[in-house]
Formats: sequence, C-alpha cells, structure tokens
Amino acid sequence: MGSVRQVQITFDCASPERVARFWCEVLGYVVPPPPDGFATWDEFTRSLPPEKRDAGFVCSDPTGVGPRMYFQRVPEGKVVKNRVHLDVRVGTGLVGAERVAVLEAECARLVALGAVRQQLLVADEENESCLVMQDVEGNEFCLD
Repeated sequence: MGSVRQVQITFDCASPERVARFWCEVLGYVVPPPPDGFATWDEFTRSLPPEKRDAGFVCSDPTGVGPRMYFQRVPEGKVVKNRVHLDVRVGTGLVGAERVAVLEAECARLVALGAVRQQLLVADEENESCLVMQDVEGNEFCLD
C-alpha cells in the first residue's frame, strides 16, 4: 500500500483572488504571506505585467490539516454542473430540525458573502438534510 499523499483542490475561475477570499471566509482558511520583498499581495500584483495579474491565488488551512486550495484564471466560464464539489460539514452529528437550523444559519452567513442558495434537500431514509449552494462564480457546493 502506498503512503497517504497531500492533495490540492484547484478551481478554474474568472477572478482567482475574489473566489479564494470567499472560500477563506467559508472554511476559516487564510491567505499565505506575500512573496519575499513585498509588503502586501496588492504590491506584488502591481509588480506583474497586466496579463499575469490575478492569474492565480492560494488559500490554506492555518492548522495545516486541510488541503491547500488553488484558484486559477481560465478564459472560459462555467457552463455545466460541477463533476466534483465540496461538502462543507457544518451539521455533523445533528439531525432533524436542529440540523436544518444550523444549515440555514450558515447559508445566511454565506449568502451575505456572495453565495447563492440553491435548494434544501430534506432528510430521507438514507441521508440527512443538506443545502445545495453556489459560490461567488457559480461553483456548486453543499452545506452538509
């Protein structure tokens, strides 16, 4: 059996910094310090040729446990449903109305950040309730 490997989650998007900062707020992630020689990310960005500005951005789990997330600018927009999505685990261990209340509260927080509420999927015989959402560029994710 091979060893466990770290993974990076990569998002294709139109505005990497905007999407990265949204996900920092969702997950409690942080933006790493700017490269050596630059006091801020804005200063670093201004040093780049125009075509390289906002081409990519990173955020990471400050505890080092979660995966690094990389956001890269692509020319095409999103046109179909994601084949892979993130489940943001905010209701773990909760059931029924208590779970839905926690999902709805987190949904309200994320809508204020620019997310879009899609649909509450109500619990059935196999699954607990979850809430389908979209991030600031329309990428689907679930509050679970």
